[in-house]
Amino acid sequence: MAFIYYVTQVQLDFGAVKLLKQECERIGIQRPLIVTDPGVKAAGVLQKAIDALPGFPIAVYDQTPSNPTEAAVLAAVEVYKANQCDGLIAVGGGSAIDCAKGVAIAATHEGPLTRYATIEGGSGLITDKAAPLIAVPTTSGTGSEVARGAIIIVDDHRKLGFHSWNIVPKAAICDPELTFGLPSKLTAATGMDAIAHCMETFMSAAINPPADGIALDGLERGWANIERATKNGQDREARFNLMSASMQGAMAFQKGLGCVHSLSHSLGGVDPRLHHGTLNAMFLPAVVTFNAAAESVKKDRRLERMAHAMGLKSAGDIPEAIKDMNKRLGLPAGLAEMGVQRSQFDAIIKGALADHCHKTNPRLATPQEYREMLEASM
Repeated sequence: MAFIYYVTQVQLDFGAVKLLKQECERIGIQRPLIVTDPGVKAAGVLQKAIDALPGFPIAVYDQTPSNPTEAAVLAAVEVYKANQCDGLIAVGGGSAIDCAKGVAIAATHEGPLTRYATIEGGSGLITDKAAPLIAVPTTSGTGSEVARGAIIIVDDHRKLGFHSWNIVPKAAICDPELTFGLPSKLTAATGMDAIAHCMETFMSAAINPPADGIALDGLERGWANIERATKNGQDREARFNLMSASMQGAMAFQKGLGCVHSLSHSLGGVDPRLHHGTLNAMFLPAVVTFNAAAESVKKDRRLERMAHAMGLKSAGDIPEAIKDMNKRLGLPAGLAEMGVQRSQFDAIIKGALADHCHKTNPRLATPQEYREMLEASM
């Protein structure tokens, strides 16, 4: 059965951050906690959000780490409660937005955060009491501003997913101007994250025709513009299309992701220093090759349709085209260059098999097949 659900109101335009007050008033947020990180604050983007909220009593938590943790969530909850906040505004990349989603749960629900993790059966425990959230993305990658999930490293070092329609942002303020100052390496890594979302959800065997159309269009926009945005961060057209691709990838992945993300989530938990988008870029070629044999992929000509969106001659060109794009963007050539060791494979495979994305891949990977994908990605 296909379940198709779109709930976030999206404002996508240059200067859209100025609509923040309007969106708070529409949703009913009067005392917001802004969740962000030191880099966003240093870049002056946090101040732009504050300036867009004249007259509002604002609290700020600005210590979100590059991979959000349970400790950061709980620290932000303390600020939320101390200031009697009634809603959240996440300003930043996927880390800040996911941290805010964790706060939306932990500030309004009893018990440890892990109780609400997807693989712990906690999705149904997240109620409509969750704090309302507005997301203001400053990168073009995760698409968390329109997604129902958050990825958080909990205290026992597992990198877990939390999923509920009750933590989907009520509004997404997608302002490409906020990405103009993004460093080229971060533009490349987050852009490949968006492309991975579009590709992997399109390959998923689940039925969601609107998601397929959104993902293909997002792939075309992302693939055509990521190099331009990386080489010239002030390219308005490229920044707009990359931000749209990011948002579209997450609108589409309610359909489900797969082995790219099960491996990235697991390895990110094993070594939290590694950037999620870069890991996705490393795993994509091997997973596309693995998925080529899936019956649903062959039947629906999934790879051929992706190749067309990417301007390639054939489906067989996709893995090498991704590797070549990674090279042109200045990303690592493989996992070994990122410091990944073969001695970590067992832990990565164990985590991948338990990850919520494992079962939505078009082919169910065995431990040995995961090992082969890891080896091919080294």
